[in-house]
Amino acid sequence: MDRVWLNEYPGSVPYHLFLNPDETLVSLYEESCRKHAHKPAFTCQGVTLNYAETHRASTRFATYLQQELKLKPGDRVAIMLPNILQYPVALFGILQAGCVVVNLNPLDKARSLEYELTSSEAKAIVVSENFVSELRLIVDQTKLEKIIITSVGALYSPLKRWIVNFVVRHIKKMVPAWHHPKSIRFRRALHLGHHHTLYPMDIKSTDLAFLQYTGGTTGVAKGVELTHANMVANAHQCGTWISKYLVHKREAVITALPLYHVFSLMANCLVFVLIGGENVLIPNPRDIKGFIKTLRHTYFTGITGVNTLFNALLHNPNFKKCNFKHLTITLGGGMAVQKVVADQWYHVTGSVLCQGYGLTESSPVVTIGRFDRPYNGSIGLPVPLTDISIQDAEGHMLPVGEQGELCVKGPQVMRGYWRDSEATQKVLTKEGWLRTGDIAYIDAKGYTYIVDRLKDIVIVSGFKVCSIEVEEVISQLAGIKEVAIIGVPDPDHGEVVKAYVSLVPKAQLTEKDIIDYCRQKLLAYKVPKHVEIRDDLPKSNVGKILKKTLREALVQKS
Repeated sequence: MDRVWLNEYPGSVPYHLFLNPDETLVSLYEESCRKHAHKPAFTCQGVTLNYAETHRASTRFATYLQQELKLKPGDRVAIMLPNILQYPVALFGILQAGCVVVNLNPLDKARSLEYELTSSEAKAIVVSENFVSELRLIVDQTKLEKIIITSVGALYSPLKRWIVNFVVRHIKKMVPAWHHPKSIRFRRALHLGHHHTLYPMDIKSTDLAFLQYTGGTTGVAKGVELTHANMVANAHQCGTWISKYLVHKREAVITALPLYHVFSLMANCLVFVLIGGENVLIPNPRDIKGFIKTLRHTYFTGITGVNTLFNALLHNPNFKKCNFKHLTITLGGGMAVQKVVADQWYHVTGSVLCQGYGLTESSPVVTIGRFDRPYNGSIGLPVPLTDISIQDAEGHMLPVGEQGELCVKGPQVMRGYWRDSEATQKVLTKEGWLRTGDIAYIDAKGYTYIVDRLKDIVIVSGFKVCSIEVEEVISQLAGIKEVAIIGVPDPDHGEVVKAYVSLVPKAQLTEKDIIDYCRQKLLAYKVPKHVEIRDDLPKSNVGKILKKTLREALVQKS
């Protein structure tokens, strides 16, 4: 596919992008490993694997899957790991073996794990010994044939491996005692793979590469089918977009969001493998003190995250002591980036906090802002080879400035939902548009602005209230750390606005203070009728505020 992407809007930037229809993630990876063999690829806790070392290890793992486990092309293999060196080794090994990656959240509970493992019919799983507690409760109810268990320090030098594993196992006591007849250690698997030869696989770009489980646009957890072609296209789309901002001989991105999440998987792992950059893996980004300590001793040119992560870093006084002189790319995704956070980030780092947008069903990136322009609240412009439109409920295109559902078309759009044609038909139109479930509009310069999720709009006496607008207003009040807006039932108005907030240390704000402030900034029906101040707001493992959890808590109280 050869196309110059340049739309009619003044904000657009021309990029030339050619996609090889036969390229797969495996050919992309192997080419990068040949080209950048001696460059650092992945670093964790001070230990670095270069591209050649990563490729040797992943090939051994692929050979183990192929020759020892006798897995066949298309078989599903799950990864249940934090950001440690074993993740990229397992990831690319699974792909090299022609198998399909099923990413699992290591913090998931047994019920969710059982559903995803059963649905995907995964035959093997790579899991950190720190996170086997829930897995052991349901492993016998799945079709798993092999459990490949790894320690945190499995790929470190012997001395460092012993020290790290001793601390994790015996000092922090994070590893439960468990053995299963189907289990094998990760290092043993690599050793066995070393004694075989990997038979070449006829992997096609149309083959499935990932089953990425998500709540999707319809609210029910489903496996999103992402092919090699989908992921390769999105890697090139993102790589092309950021290419003009890559000004250093050595590019290194801070990978704090977990790689099992599709945003980090693409924006960090795959894009930086494509360009021959380095991923600096952060196993536990919730440890802000330890995270900042790593930043202070690490060379980095890029960082990705969610609004809550950037906010947490900015609220730690030691963050200002980091060296930001090489930082050229800061990308926020997963949730709306708030203006107050973006402004503070630029003030502290000198780097524009650029907002991007995507969803699992689009591999995931759809739009990215411009890193050479100030933050403007938009989600940016479409990445190359991507068409977007604003449509009404009947599928009619809406004009510039009018709000409707954001729809996407491009080579990164999923093949469909795993074994669920009905759900697929609900979000993929006959014309090839993916209906995102997000309400948005496009301005005259081509920038797209998300107004809200369809399900997050609060309707007060028939008037629509966009939760993002109210959150943005409250976030600018001094003393506010985080805020989430939901609608709650009301006998007079149908729904009213409720605000959940957490405060910065020593802040003395009251519920009345917040409501009074909103009355100065918002129309009356948009002002929260209820405010609840909490120590913390519930978040996913990537730091996204979980409004679903807040709604469920309300239902339980009623």
